[in-house]
Amino acid sequence: MAASLLSHGVRRCSAHTCAAAAAAVRRGLSSAAPPSVSSRVLLKLSHYFYDVESIVGWNDWARTKLVRRKNKFFGYAQQKFGDNIGAAYYILTLRGSFRFAGQSEWFRPDSRGRFSFEFINTPDAQIEEVDLSGTLINHNGLDNLMKQNKLQTLSLRGCPEVDDWFLARLHVFGESLVELDVSHCCCVTVGGLAALQNLRKLQRLDISGLPRLQSPGLVRILLEEMLPDCQVTGAEYEQGLIQPDSQDDNEASTSSGVKHL
Repeated sequence: MAASLLSHGVRRCSAHTCAAAAAAVRRGLSSAAPPSVSSRVLLKLSHYFYDVESIVGWNDWARTKLVRRKNKFFGYAQQKFGDNIGAAYYILTLRGSFRFAGQSEWFRPDSRGRFSFEFINTPDAQIEEVDLSGTLINHNGLDNLMKQNKLQTLSLRGCPEVDDWFLARLHVFGESLVELDVSHCCCVTVGGLAALQNLRKLQRLDISGLPRLQSPGLVRILLEEMLPDCQVTGAEYEQGLIQPDSQDDNEASTSSGVKHL
């Protein structure tokens, strides 16, 4: 009899405890703010990806595929319409802009990437100026521009895929290129800049904002010695160099420390 009463009491306590816990959960859910859109998206993505590394790996794969597609060789366009039209089409698909030699009009896409095909009407005109700032051009895509031997100006400002190998391939424009902008290209190092020695006609070079240059001032000095007719901008001589005043102060403090000892 006592055992049955004890068992009945335990069941009542357990039921009461479960009911209280459920009520607390309901109160917490009702008082909690609804999840944000980003939280719901991440929650949904968590059902498909095991961890953050999987998401990052998928993103890298998608970017690599996009860069490869953007820089494919437009051989069919060059065979059908000529080298100049093929190069022009490639530039516009990258959302870049260009100007033909002897013309003042620039061809460029709109904000949605759409462009006019009027450039097809001048198949014999060669490209003189190209602006590919912020595009995904890489060394493979450069094959589409190799036959533009009248190219004088090339802007590559902020192109994330431009690296030392890309700069090394610019030697094909050694007899025509006058102005080059490689500022804010995160993959360019001093090795790639050294490869520009073959650009004999270069007159202006912008190297500002290159994060992989440890001593921009010294690099500027070397470039000016390598290309004496070129004006190098974007780096001051004192950048990355030891200042004379600080060096004297260091020597003075060292000598005073020795005397004190």
